[in-house]
Amino acid sequence: MSGPNGDPSMSMEDGVINDEDEFGDEEYIAINSMLDQINSYLDGLEERNDALNGKMHELLESNRQARLEFRAQLLGSQTQDEHQSTDGKEELNEDGGGSQMSDKSK
Repeated sequence: MSGPNGDPSMSMEDGVINDEDEFGDEEYIAINSMLDQINSYLDGLEERNDALNGKMHELLESNRQARLEFRAQLLGSQTQDEHQSTDGKEELNEDGGGSQMSDKSK
């Protein structure tokens, strides 16, 4: 008779591996305990990861709000500077125009 892969020199019994080292109940219990422990560690890591992810999103949102406020303050101060500089120019023009008129009358 041929072997499991069709090899004629090998018998069916030669291809069968007999594993006599079967695990006992104690080994299965120990393996299950280790798997439970690993699972609980992974759950803890997942919770910490979720917490860090939430804190990162809060920090990013806070940073975005701060940038928007800073930009608004910067734009507000620029428009105030423009108003002040245009107000000052109008006053100078008014003063300059009055003195020119007085110069012309002389």
